[in-house]
Amino acid sequence: MKKPSFYIAKRYLFAQKGSTAVTFITWLAVGAMSIAVMAMFIIISVFSGLEDLNEEIIADLHADLTIKSKSGKRLNHIDKIQKTLKNNPEILHYSRVIEEKAYINYGDKGDIAFVRGVDSAYVFVNPIDEKIVFGSYPSFEYSNEVAMESQLNMRLSLGVQDGADFATLLMPKAGKGLIKKESDIFNKRNIITTGIFTDGGDLKNYIIAPIELTEDLLNLPKNSAYQIVIKLRNPSLANEVKTKLLSSFHQDYIITTKAEENATFWKMIKMEKLFIYLVFVLLIFITCFNLAGAIVILKLDKKEQNKSLVSLGVSMQGLRKIYFNTGVLIVAIGVISGLLIGSLICYFQIQTGYFKGGENWVFPVKITLFNYITVATISLVLGISVAWFSSKIDKNHIMNY
Repeated sequence: MKKPSFYIAKRYLFAQKGSTAVTFITWLAVGAMSIAVMAMFIIISVFSGLEDLNEEIIADLHADLTIKSKSGKRLNHIDKIQKTLKNNPEILHYSRVIEEKAYINYGDKGDIAFVRGVDSAYVFVNPIDEKIVFGSYPSFEYSNEVAMESQLNMRLSLGVQDGADFATLLMPKAGKGLIKKESDIFNKRNIITTGIFTDGGDLKNYIIAPIELTEDLLNLPKNSAYQIVIKLRNPSLANEVKTKLLSSFHQDYIITTKAEENATFWKMIKMEKLFIYLVFVLLIFITCFNLAGAIVILKLDKKEQNKSLVSLGVSMQGLRKIYFNTGVLIVAIGVISGLLIGSLICYFQIQTGYFKGGENWVFPVKITLFNYITVATISLVLGISVAWFSSKIDKNHIMNY
């Protein structure tokens, strides 16, 4: 027998105990560890699924690259920028964008909206036209045709594709001096809603309009832009293309990648994920108290065997190894069974979508190797550490039995 301590530990765990209560406490520790591991694996797998879902939702919210002015809102030397972009083989499409806050009025209802003025190439950078759920995307034949976010349209009760159903956009004028009439404060334009789109994440209260409308409302010259959004042939080269463009534009502009635009969002997601890990580390640590209790009770139950083993020449270190190995077996069985049950539940959810967060919203689940390694590592490290500290035996205590 190569490892007598492991063999004895296995016998202690699986053989009939001196007391039914000891058996119950021992397997209660196994069950508690299994449930904690299962819960952690399921929650982390759901969180991984939510990360993929969020990534899919915000994928089109920002372009691969965005050019902004370093000083002020308006981009200067638009012609120079467009010429540089046209001559870059890595750039597939680009679009001019002007975005401002405005007041929209319809009948006796009004609301604050964000008006995003875009040119006809915008759909090649951000396929917002694919999110139209009713009506159609503006044709850009007329500057007063717009697409409106669904919740904003619902609050205003504004008709869609009704040529006689106008809403009014009011944009504050820049300037100073005495105000004598309303036209001194606002630029006003009537608009027709041709389509309704769903909110993709940060498009709440948005109106997508031809850029000519925003130029008109803001009294800007033609071919103006607050930013230029870019679609790359290979998005993975965003940082390389950004570096080349910055060298061409010198220090006049700020260029951000999609990752940089979404940095705050992903930072929040990582903080939430870290919080989940910490919560479950605490849960598994508390669960390990069952393990410690099981080892202590087992030592009391086997007090006569302990004395006999010491008499036969087993050292205190050897005796400690027996109970340590018993604890390791409890942890290992709990971790393996927890991961197995958790995997089956996750696979069931993936196949059936049984668990739902709403009528039409299924909890997303993603099973990854990283989740297995993370959960197993945390559980084994905590469990084995507790087993080691709980397996300590005092020689004087044994010999006084």
